[in-house]
Amino acid sequence: MNSEKQYFLGVDVGGTHLKIGLVSRQGEIISFEKIDTAPYRDSEIGFNASFIEVMGQMLEKYPEVSKVGIGLPGLISKDRTTTLEIPAIPALNGFNLKGELKKKYPKTTFFLENDAAAAALGEYRFGKNNPPENFLFITMGTGIGSALVLDGAIFKGSRGNAMEMGHMLSRGNEGLEQLIGRKGILRIMERFIQAYPRLAGELENKELGTHLLVDTAKAGNEVSLMVFEEVGRILGEAIVSTIRILDVTNVYFGGGISAGLEFMMPSMEKTVRQFLTHYYVKDLNLMKATLENNAGTLGAAALCFIEED
Repeated sequence: MNSEKQYFLGVDVGGTHLKIGLVSRQGEIISFEKIDTAPYRDSEIGFNASFIEVMGQMLEKYPEVSKVGIGLPGLISKDRTTTLEIPAIPALNGFNLKGELKKKYPKTTFFLENDAAAAALGEYRFGKNNPPENFLFITMGTGIGSALVLDGAIFKGSRGNAMEMGHMLSRGNEGLEQLIGRKGILRIMERFIQAYPRLAGELENKELGTHLLVDTAKAGNEVSLMVFEEVGRILGEAIVSTIRILDVTNVYFGGGISAGLEFMMPSMEKTVRQFLTHYYVKDLNLMKATLENNAGTLGAAALCFIEED
């Protein structure tokens, strides 16, 4: 097969959906589908067997595919065969997913990785701005995910699951994810709306959500801008500690909430530069990731290149 014409499946596993893309070697998504996984949970055969079945359907649909990358929202064994702790899908806890897939589809090679790490790898391979060999990648969405690309590969740590920034203790000994994951940001919104009712504007009596937050910040809503300022400070404090440990100079931000990065950047950068010395900040780059909504799918597909690197 002409290597330029090779295609791979990228499977981004979320709490409620699978996002599956047929991806070319150049990072072009040829075909894409989003599958609701609620029926898998309610199925008589359970989530795991249902997931394995749908992988078979995809391989049947795309017979040219021989490699499949799968990004998962949680902890995975260091040999990347077994899903250890997947909070959004408890059925996967302790399941030898790669082994069962290989047993069912022996001609296909499967690659498993944490979803944030996969997104980081996707940015490294397919990113538009020629990403460096070393960078910290932070995803901001329902939760806070992170990964370190070190010398062009994912840094796994001693047991395979390094870089869980979302679970670092932050203010008030709360996890960073509790503070500025989606639910945490909505709590900050509620608090600021109550504190500054005259400035709330169109936020008043609305169902709060992060899309609303971004849209109103773009329109200049003062409360929304204050929310992003607070989020930027909290995230900046976590980045200070992480940079001190990793000695990394490039930080990329992805995930849905990064749509508001421009509004949190001033307070985040101020915090980072306030608490780091010249050695760390002289070459520091904080920037938005370039793959945006396709990061999960392209990141999962990028796993298929691991054996070549």
